[in-house]
Amino acid sequence: MRVWEVDGQIKSQREKNAKLQTRNNILEAEVRDLKQGYEAIEERARSELGMIKQDEIFFQMLQPGQSAPLVPDASAQPVPDASAQPATQLQKHAR
Repeated sequence: MRVWEVDGQIKSQREKNAKLQTRNNILEAEVRDLKQGYEAIEERARSELGMIKQDEIFFQMLQPGQSAPLVPDASAQPVPDASAQPATQLQKHAR
């Protein structure tokens, strides 16, 4: 009975080890990309920090069924819009 119990624990531990090894391989590849080139760094800056390059224009693509943010005319007061927020954050980072 004890042998079956230990065998079950070993199997469980091997499964955990396999998942952790997969995660480690992914992290190792990411570290290698970050060390070797600027593309991975640029991708992270864009996606995680919302950064854009100087003199770059940000276009926000809407998914089907998504409504476009309203653009007020010059005489109207700006209306905060949650969907427009990422573009504002991107512009702040570009300065």
